[in-house]
Amino acid sequence: MTRLVAIVFGVISVLCANAQEKFTLSGFVRDSLSGEALIGATVAVNGHGKGIVSNQFGFYSITLPHGTYPVIVSFAGYEGQQQVIALDHNIEQNFYLSTKPVLQEVIVSGRKRDGNVANAQMGKIDLTMNQVKSLPVLLGETDILKTLQLLPGVRNAGEGNTGLYVRGGGPDQNLILLDDAIVYNTGHLFGFFSIFNSDAIKNISLQKGGMSAQYGGRLSSVLDVAMKEGNLNKLEVEGGIGAIASRLSVQGPIKKNKSSFIVSGRRTYVDLLVKPFISEKSDFYGSGYFFYDFNAKVNYIFSEKDRLYLSGYFGRDVFTYRNARRAFKADIPWGNSTATLRWNHVFNRKLFANTTVVYNDYAFSFGATQNDFNIKLSSGIHDWSAKTDFDFYASPDHKLRFGAAYTYHTFTPNILSGNQGDNQFYPDNEMKKYAGETGIYIQDDWEIGERIKVNAGIRYSRFVQLGPYKIFSKTINGDKSDSISYSRNKPVKTYDGFEPRLTVRYAINDETSLKAAVTRNLQYIHLVSNAGSTLPTDLWVPSTYRVKPQISWQYAAGIFRNFNNNMLETSLEVYYKRMDNQIEYREGYTPSLKDPEEDFVFGKGWSYGTELYVNKTKGKLTGWIGYTLSWTWRQFDTLNDGLRYPSKYDRRHDLSVVAAYQLNKKWKLSGVFVYGSGNAVSLPERFYVVNRVLTQEYSKINQYRLAPYHRMDLSATLTPRLKRGQKWQQSWVFSIYNVYSRLNPYFIYFSQDGSPYDGSLTMKTRQVSLFPVIPSVTWNFKF
Repeated sequence: MTRLVAIVFGVISVLCANAQEKFTLSGFVRDSLSGEALIGATVAVNGHGKGIVSNQFGFYSITLPHGTYPVIVSFAGYEGQQQVIALDHNIEQNFYLSTKPVLQEVIVSGRKRDGNVANAQMGKIDLTMNQVKSLPVLLGETDILKTLQLLPGVRNAGEGNTGLYVRGGGPDQNLILLDDAIVYNTGHLFGFFSIFNSDAIKNISLQKGGMSAQYGGRLSSVLDVAMKEGNLNKLEVEGGIGAIASRLSVQGPIKKNKSSFIVSGRRTYVDLLVKPFISEKSDFYGSGYFFYDFNAKVNYIFSEKDRLYLSGYFGRDVFTYRNARRAFKADIPWGNSTATLRWNHVFNRKLFANTTVVYNDYAFSFGATQNDFNIKLSSGIHDWSAKTDFDFYASPDHKLRFGAAYTYHTFTPNILSGNQGDNQFYPDNEMKKYAGETGIYIQDDWEIGERIKVNAGIRYSRFVQLGPYKIFSKTINGDKSDSISYSRNKPVKTYDGFEPRLTVRYAINDETSLKAAVTRNLQYIHLVSNAGSTLPTDLWVPSTYRVKPQISWQYAAGIFRNFNNNMLETSLEVYYKRMDNQIEYREGYTPSLKDPEEDFVFGKGWSYGTELYVNKTKGKLTGWIGYTLSWTWRQFDTLNDGLRYPSKYDRRHDLSVVAAYQLNKKWKLSGVFVYGSGNAVSLPERFYVVNRVLTQEYSKINQYRLAPYHRMDLSATLTPRLKRGQKWQQSWVFSIYNVYSRLNPYFIYFSQDGSPYDGSLTMKTRQVSLFPVIPSVTWNFKF
């Protein structure tokens, strides 16, 4: 690690020495109305082939020789801005961009090459909230994760599920961040909706190819979600009333142009709508379910060099059951809590720093009472993290990012307690585990001439399992005998390694480029699931003396080509990913309260495929087509007779067609069509009666496929014209989910007719589907 630090500062010293005779233009790019930072805005020097992209907080810096330069600042959905700057000294210049009027197309002459062709990053996709909100949704709930599932290489986790499977990886192999806080469970309503309230979100960035060195701890992808900062200039109120939920957001200045806030809340009322229709004789009588989210953020600008942010998220799903006839009640809450404190500091015109302290927690609890008997089961994970990241703009050809992070993990797989009357019981099943995770990295965006650009980085990570902990030795019968005890914070097991990342872009011309990437990733924490999709009962477990970290190598290459002045963006990518130390439950596993590590088996996996992406970005008609052809395999020595089998994340064909049409200033139409090969499943092939018990003999693992999945959704958004002097806006969203009412398989089961004892037994396959055609209406308002 010491050697890596020395390399970082050595490179910086050399680059500083080479840049001493030049001048620097630096500042922030922000929204002219709200003061929000614009992430990824392009600051380009027209005619010189030089440019830079603003960072996550809107900061940019570009160093050039003495001279006069036409500078163009642009950002998707905003009016471009051009300004001639005489660079004869260091200049601090902020740019404030205005949004484009509906249907007005602004053309900036000499526009810089589009980022998807020009930059060295592969597999990175940025989505605006306007794109997300314009698409049809289920029951009126806008969902960023469902929008991401429409992109090539990203497939959904099943009907109605918000989990992401990226290039053959599981849902735990995606690093999902909300204002730098890790989100461990992204779903509400058992995964049918995501936890992200669209009114509180500013920016969404997905990396599924060459992962940047600043990110670590996952194999497949990074989803970085940034919350809004709050309007610095005026008070805004917006919200919506939908079919199953309502939401409300308030933002505005605390002190104008100095500090601001935003608070945003959302709650479902499924329990209130359903309750009147449940009969007192029904088994569901007394049950209730709802979820809610709360986002909040405040920030304070001390100066142009210092800014402080405090943000948080709190969300819960709550299922309750009260049945007086059966003297039984149950409470099952689960959800996430996060808090982020960030300090931005501009050391000088070239060096920007972001220091962050984060707390995040995911907890699941089950409590039940019947008569005088009470039981409670809880599990979860919570972290304390601290990190600092530096952006160093050495020259127009070099942008360095480097930093370090530390996280202290506490894992709670299962804790059971209870009582009956005055008798308390606490079984010896508390298996809390502790660990410390460290990462340090450096990466460089390096432009080697006009044609070649390199994004090179290396990350060193270290994971230490910490005490208190006991390692038991066992007898031949599996009984515990002797043990080794580790005291608090004493190292139990250490894993570490280097994670190189390299992406190279070769520009054939201004419209076409070739890219290639290779990345190595280590993943030290794992989600253990016995189902095909993430559920609140799934367990997060760390790497230990018994469980090794997952390792992957991913190789990718692609051609990127834009047509008709960047109106049409296209790409064709191929990838291959190898994954070691994959985890599954042993054959014949049944859930229990013992340490889950005892039921793990370990193997390998690999996936490969081709992704096609065609995106129309301008005009009344916009949208994209994404198609993926892929294979995903797993192989375990103790499963499936040691033979490879298709992973549950395998999907041969995956197609998405997305379109939005601006009919006029009042009406916008949109539609989505998706098609995917059926999920791989294991099914019983034979049935026997053994000792008067019906027994099943299953196929090889995932030998069969469910029927293909396909669906079409349509929506229309009506935005009435504003009257003179009117200070509030409204819109109506009319949406139809699953227009032709396709009965897609959620799961299948077997039912039996007749008796096995007289030879009349017949078995029939039954399919369970969730959503037929579902219309919905949502009213949105803003003032």
